[in-house]
Amino acid sequence: MLSWEYPPVVVGGLGRHVHALATSLADAGHDVVVVARHPAGTDAETHPTTLERADGVRVLRVGEDPPHLEFVRDLVAWTLGLGHAMVRGTAPLLREWTPDVVHAHDWLVAHAAVALAELAGVPLVATVHATEAGRHGGWLSQPLNQQVHSVEWWLARRADRVVTCSESMRAEVAGLFDLDPDDVTVIHNGIDPAGWVRGTQRRGAAAPEAHPGAPTRPDGPPTLLYLGRLEWEKGVHDLVAALPAIRRAHPGTRLLVAGTGSCGDWLAERARAARVRRSVQLLGHVDDAVLRDLLATADAAVLPSRYEPFGITALEAAAAGAPLVASRAGGLGEVVVDGVTGLSFDPGDVPGLAAAVIRCLDDPAAAQERARAARARLDTDFAWPRIAAETAAVYAAATPGPPLALGRPKIPSGNVFGLT
Repeated sequence: MLSWEYPPVVVGGLGRHVHALATSLADAGHDVVVVARHPAGTDAETHPTTLERADGVRVLRVGEDPPHLEFVRDLVAWTLGLGHAMVRGTAPLLREWTPDVVHAHDWLVAHAAVALAELAGVPLVATVHATEAGRHGGWLSQPLNQQVHSVEWWLARRADRVVTCSESMRAEVAGLFDLDPDDVTVIHNGIDPAGWVRGTQRRGAAAPEAHPGAPTRPDGPPTLLYLGRLEWEKGVHDLVAALPAIRRAHPGTRLLVAGTGSCGDWLAERARAARVRRSVQLLGHVDDAVLRDLLATADAAVLPSRYEPFGITALEAAAAGAPLVASRAGGLGEVVVDGVTGLSFDPGDVPGLAAAVIRCLDDPAAAQERARAARARLDTDFAWPRIAAETAAVYAAATPGPPLALGRPKIPSGNVFGLT
């Protein structure tokens, strides 16, 4: 497996996914090597390439090459450098060990994955966790957008088997990359619910002092929690816009925002413009222990995404027992069953968002019943042993195709999803 993030280097849900999948496959008896990187900003001198065993998985971490490339400033060049380092770091291993399959997770490792699969003469499996077009509402108007899209297209077209995390992503990937939907396999993300249980903490009780934003008394005003990256496609600004209406129905309601991203300052400005800045607390990055505390005390976890390939944060909230209110964007519509495991609304529908949150807060007993149903579903539909078995079946069915000489894809001049 190749991934640009793997614990302890975790940027988002991808690192958690690859770690859980790799360790679950190892638990099932498979020999798994994960090729990943050291933290950004390091180099091969400060962080040389290492091969170690962790949680039953061999982890090959490569150091960055000498050129002064930065992830944000030089994204495509940085990924090319990462790919070169991955190929060179893996080459000695291939002299004594041959994998049965190479599994690429997202476009950032496409170059290395294609090269290693061809060097080893084995099938290439690619999981597309998200798309550049999806992240930007269907627009590929900037050179960087077009570059990333073209690498995604190349990886999806070159792969012998393609995996997505939801039915909505299967349709998106098939349409964007000219694939037959029947050739794309859907395997949901998963979660280990035990890792999100906070012990004896009871919802409504005060959380530890380690978390300053938690409610201070059981009968205090409602607390909403957003967890995830602070980016436009996550729709946090829609939640801020809905907060005045929510506070009119439930005075004193507060919003805790756990996460970091490029839209943090902009989000604070939106809260000021909506005159709810004092009711919105931007917590920044929080670790898993604090996040469990937040979820244990929140009256609702609200996920207002405008674009969401899957929505692993919904699984984390369900595992912690938090009532869910989520948009129907992408995979969230499959993870959260409206009225059964949570409440849903259309992406970008601010009045609908406010109404769903108010409905959740109006009837705490019903909200808790939905939360229990959401958690029970984790043990069946989203259990890692099941997901690992489904992934192993894809590996077993994959066969290496002939070498492909692919040209550059045409970039649509308008919105690739037909939106205006």
